[in-house]
Amino acid sequence: MPQSSDAVVLFGATGDLCYRKIYPALYHLVERRRLDVPIIGVARAGWTAEQFVGRVRESLDKFVPQAGEEAVRRLLALIRYVDGDYRQEATFQSLRKCLGSASRPLHYLAIPPSMFPVVVTMLGSSGCAAGARVVVEKPFGRDLASALALNQTLHEVFDEAAIFRIDHYLGKEPVQNLLYFRFANSFLEPVWNRNYVASVQITMAEQIGVAGRGRFYEEAGAIRDVIQNHLLQIVAFLAMEPPVRFARDALRDEKVKVFRAIRPLDPGRIVRGQFEGYRREPGVAPDSRVETFAAARLQIDSWRWSGVPFYIRAGKRMPVTATEVVVDLRAPPANVFGTLAPERPNYLRFRVGPDVAIALGAHAKQPGSAMQGREVELFVSQQQGEEMDAYERLIGDATIGDAVLFAREDEVQAAWAVVDPVLRAQTPVYEYPQGSWGPPQAEALIVEGPCGWHNPGASAHSWTRACGRGEAPNRAPSP
Repeated sequence: MPQSSDAVVLFGATGDLCYRKIYPALYHLVERRRLDVPIIGVARAGWTAEQFVGRVRESLDKFVPQAGEEAVRRLLALIRYVDGDYRQEATFQSLRKCLGSASRPLHYLAIPPSMFPVVVTMLGSSGCAAGARVVVEKPFGRDLASALALNQTLHEVFDEAAIFRIDHYLGKEPVQNLLYFRFANSFLEPVWNRNYVASVQITMAEQIGVAGRGRFYEEAGAIRDVIQNHLLQIVAFLAMEPPVRFARDALRDEKVKVFRAIRPLDPGRIVRGQFEGYRREPGVAPDSRVETFAAARLQIDSWRWSGVPFYIRAGKRMPVTATEVVVDLRAPPANVFGTLAPERPNYLRFRVGPDVAIALGAHAKQPGSAMQGREVELFVSQQQGEEMDAYERLIGDATIGDAVLFAREDEVQAAWAVVDPVLRAQTPVYEYPQGSWGPPQAEALIVEGPCGWHNPGASAHSWTRACGRGEAPNRAPSP
């Protein structure tokens, strides 16, 4: 059984990711008494240890306003700080001294990807990598070639078992709930295949724009930022075969099979968009062709899913912030009720953010003498909020060596292979109004079935979709 890490080292300790996400996560781990080892911040900010402690306390004041003073005191007592340039041996000599007797540190690289090779190489040459684990933040490369190169660099110093590629999306309670619902309920399996499923749609919408990160987004775009990782992970959870157990490699083996079965994206089956005003954002080129919206049609060449289209869509400056999955089922083999039958298919709907819900779309008879139907939505489950933050869960798992919710080398490479063909393809970038559902050209991707894209609502109880003769709201009955 893996031993727990006996120190946590944070590279990029004065940066925004640590400030917004990692320090609150560390606080909750300390509060739950799941972490009581030295926490060493490393940065090149020219700060003193006192300034760094003040930064951590400021983070907690802002993002954990109800933090208990006793837990804050215990967290701050664990804090250490090393200031220096990542390219200088002296910085890592100071780190080695600060680690003291720690022999199994967890190194968290909350730094720009361009610095990964520098820090990893210095950890190896300084002896700080011996017995250690390393957490690498996404993006894991910019394309397949750079992902291969990054993995080669990591493996020069760390074994694969010691590398934890973190995608915070996998730590979210709603995403894990999707996986649990699939494999903990026997009624789903008989219909979860190409014989009964007509199509699958996944929408990840964000109301915000690039939030001042225009320079970063110019290097990423929607395909690299969320489709290659977040949305393909949801596809894998929906399409994978049952793992033999919920364990480190059993789950990841099945995800790799899904990624390898997805046909590489055809440039003719992807629509890219850019919201109006994006080019005026700070750090954005005035002639930028970077997409802030992308929609694609995926084909999975597996026995279970052959012929079933998976439609995925992600965009910024959308009407709402929400992530939803809709699985449309095939129509009954005979239309017993003729024109009086509902036009919409049966479906399963998974709301995986910001709130959580699982719902079933069905048909029932309207009261009256005619055999006329109406659509109803049955809520299977609804849950507000998350008990545990994704970063808290994943950092806690990394400290004990549990890699089940982290990406493996072959998994990352297989996911990049899916999107690699369109990264450099000269496909059009269509402008779309802020607050819309993206460029109308995306509608043409959906060629099967009676309905277009499903559009999530502001709450789990409302959404819209164009089906049959017109667009009408699908609303769940009041709970």
